[in-house]
Amino acid sequence: MAELFPLAEELSCSICLEPFKEPVTTPCGHNFCRSCLDETWEVQGPPYRCPQCRTVYQVRPQLHKNTVLCAVVEQFLQAEQARTPVDDWIPPARSATATEVACDHCLKEVAVKTCLVCMASFCQEHLRPHFDSPAFLDHPLQPPVRDLLRRKCPQHNRLRELFCPEHGECICHICLVEHKTCSPTLLSQASADLENKLRNKLTLTHSHINGATRAMEEVRAKQQGVQDSMNRKKEQLRQEYMEMKAILDSAETNLMRKLKEEEKRIHGKLDSIYQVLAKKKSEMQNLKAEVELTLSKGDEFEFLEKAAKLQGMSTKQVYIPKVDPDHELIKGVYQSALNLKNELKQSFKQLQEKKAEEPLGPGSMVDNDTESTLKHRPGKKTPQEKKTKKPTGATGSFPSSSSFNKLPTFGAPGQSMDFKTTDPDAAPKANTLQPNSTALKAKMLENFLAKSRAELLEYYVKVVFDYNTAHNKVVLSDNYTTASVAEGLQHYRTHPQRFTYCSQVLGLQCYKKGIHYWEVELKKNNFCGVGICYGSMDRQGPESRLGRNANSWCVEWFNNKISAWHNNVEKTLPSTKATRVGVLLNCDHGFVIFFAVTEKVYLMYKFKVDFTEALYPAFWVFSAGTTLSICSSSK
Repeated sequence: MAELFPLAEELSCSICLEPFKEPVTTPCGHNFCRSCLDETWEVQGPPYRCPQCRTVYQVRPQLHKNTVLCAVVEQFLQAEQARTPVDDWIPPARSATATEVACDHCLKEVAVKTCLVCMASFCQEHLRPHFDSPAFLDHPLQPPVRDLLRRKCPQHNRLRELFCPEHGECICHICLVEHKTCSPTLLSQASADLENKLRNKLTLTHSHINGATRAMEEVRAKQQGVQDSMNRKKEQLRQEYMEMKAILDSAETNLMRKLKEEEKRIHGKLDSIYQVLAKKKSEMQNLKAEVELTLSKGDEFEFLEKAAKLQGMSTKQVYIPKVDPDHELIKGVYQSALNLKNELKQSFKQLQEKKAEEPLGPGSMVDNDTESTLKHRPGKKTPQEKKTKKPTGATGSFPSSSSFNKLPTFGAPGQSMDFKTTDPDAAPKANTLQPNSTALKAKMLENFLAKSRAELLEYYVKVVFDYNTAHNKVVLSDNYTTASVAEGLQHYRTHPQRFTYCSQVLGLQCYKKGIHYWEVELKKNNFCGVGICYGSMDRQGPESRLGRNANSWCVEWFNNKISAWHNNVEKTLPSTKATRVGVLLNCDHGFVIFFAVTEKVYLMYKFKVDFTEALYPAFWVFSAGTTLSICSSSK
């Protein structure tokens, strides 16, 4: 029998530890009794796990009888039964334990029975007297019992055949006197009862373990959900602050450019005065040299002629014209920055005081003001904003502190972005030409067409892509300065200004006044476009594509063809090897120019338009691999 022990383990169910009864196989390849597995999964509930390898099944697998394994188990049981001495009174189920008890008489053969009176185990041969002699008829026999010494009562030297559940110990018949008030049962009955209780306890424990596992999974899922939610909120917060920083950068750039223009104007005038003074000084030095030369001449006749001529030449004290900077302009520029700084300080102070008075309750993830702001439709003012007075300064109006408490989604097309706070054109101007004539507009256009790249870069503005307008197939990277096409959808949050039909994105800032210039680097430029549009341009449908409506103007690459588009009218352009496009937008004089940028700039196309709305930089990317990158002024 020893050689069959390894096979017996392989043919045993890992749940009940007995030979398989109607074995079934799970999809992961493990075998169990059908009744054992059904009972386990009934208690466990979904998701279902393999009791051996813990493989998870969301749907309960369909189990089929393993006929091959069933036949092997039957053959094994038959072989096991054939090796055991067969008798009417030897239960086949106990044959396995009989081999483990030696005969107490000969100490060689395997015992087949244990006599409870003789307190000894006997093999087949030495058990015959118990059947043949009438003296042994009253000796009860039972299957072989191992370690009879442990089964004897140490007090009465009798076999302990009973179990007292009240005291939790095995007792003999004589011990019953001491356990009158107890309810002892036979060992077999007590063993069966306790086995059933332990099996129930095992099932209950298994259920509790499964419950704890599910609870742990729920906690992990909730933890992951909280982490994902917080990551989204942090990304939204980072985007809001990036947009605010972009607005501040744009304001700083515009005001700095205004001061540089004033500085250039003053320097130009002073240079002119310097040249005039240098000329006059040179004339006076020449006169001085001629006078000295005449005084040194000895011939009176020649001296009189020269002296009379020189006497008629007069000199005057030099006069320096008064040239002062436009102090009103400088004061307005500085005052606008100071007002904006004070507004920011005041708004942050009020926000901190409000948070101190109304702290967030436990579990609050998002401020209500922020949630309402995210749902706020661009272009519409809240009643609180309508009632708020805007302080006026040298550069125009500023947002109130309440508008800073409820941060808007800056840069969304259609939203009224008040750039009066940072637009230098709103400051008092000195000697500024107004775009009020066709001739002036034509002259300005001609001047800009003749400018070099270095001169165009004086009007450079920092363009940043607006996350809220990007189509779900457009990927924004490099701090929102690079746009490309994704292989799958990006699942951006829903926004009314987001493009849903064409893979397009707009710039964050809008431009109402002034002159602005930016450059875009194209990579694999076979399907892409660069242009401008009104914030009111459609976001849905075929008409939302750049140049296919009256609200947008663009230059587009389509395979090897380059075209200019506006109001669904195409103008084919000459081919160019340039991979960089410069866009010059003159809001004041009504034109936009597209340049091909290499070491120099070359005209690609120009549109002359009387703009009626604020304008946004606009971009279209279509094929995989196409990338549009905003260039910095230093590149």
